[in-house]
Amino acid sequence: MLCLLLFSAAACDRATKHFAMTTLAAAAQSYLSDTVRLTYHENPGAFLGLGAKWRPEVRTALFQFGNGLFLVATAVLNLRRGFSRSARAGLLLLLAGGLSNLIDRVPLGRVIDFLNVGIGPFRAGIFNVADVAIIAGTAILLCESCRQTGDTLPWRSARLAVRDVERRKP
Repeated sequence: MLCLLLFSAAACDRATKHFAMTTLAAAAQSYLSDTVRLTYHENPGAFLGLGAKWRPEVRTALFQFGNGLFLVATAVLNLRRGFSRSARAGLLLLLAGGLSNLIDRVPLGRVIDFLNVGIGPFRAGIFNVADVAIIAGTAILLCESCRQTGDTLPWRSARLAVRDVERRKP
């Protein structure tokens, strides 16, 4: 089942990038009163363009070789440690998104991005489905880590602190 998650996330990203290259390169599209924009963009940097202005050698070293080593470590970690199902799902989403972006980056030197969401002038950067998989995997790992260690998430911790203060009032 988890292998299906890995394959599905990577395949979905590859299919949507193919759509972006063949359809959106000619003309951008807008949906939901311009809340969602689909526009073709080649990103030489990382998530939301981080490092796009770095020298090509630095980008290659970090975004291709560094990412490749990180993905190998993630795959080995997923195979070796006794993670819960949800933690494995998070690791596999990280692996799928990273691998799919690496498939773009090695031959092109950049990643195909096409999703842009926002309201009016307040917009997120342009990203792709692999980026969503990476963020979702990271969020799952964070929540699972907090659950296993007994720590609370920051917003829950603040809410519990306010509740404790209210209980102490005479």
